[in-house]
Amino acid sequence: MSWQTALAIGSGGFIGAISRSYINGLISHKIPHTLPFGTLGVNLLGSFIMGLLMAYFMYSTLFPTHVKSFLTTGFLGALTTYSTFAMESFLLFNGGSILLALTNMTLNVVGSVLMAGSGYYIVESLFKK
Repeated sequence: MSWQTALAIGSGGFIGAISRSYINGLISHKIPHTLPFGTLGVNLLGSFIMGLLMAYFMYSTLFPTHVKSFLTTGFLGALTTYSTFAMESFLLFNGGSILLALTNMTLNVVGSVLMAGSGYYIVESLFKK
């Protein structure tokens, strides 16, 4: 890995982590809940953006490797970290909220895969026209 790619990933991670905290806080304070919607929101949004970008990168050579790494591994990797999701799910289980824990896990996992696929297919359909 080049130093430019390493720097790009680190910079993207820095911005992604701050963005996650900000977006998570916005969602968590705006929606009264017992389910951690802030984490769900960043996971779904990040997965959708990842799908968009990965499809775009397949059809375009416009961006160099370090820019792709900044956006995907760096920014989106930090934005959509699953460690928070894992801990929140555990705490729901541990607190006896088994149904909420299972709901949280299902929405995050299935929802993230669906959002990534949706983003991917949107861009793919634009390039195949």
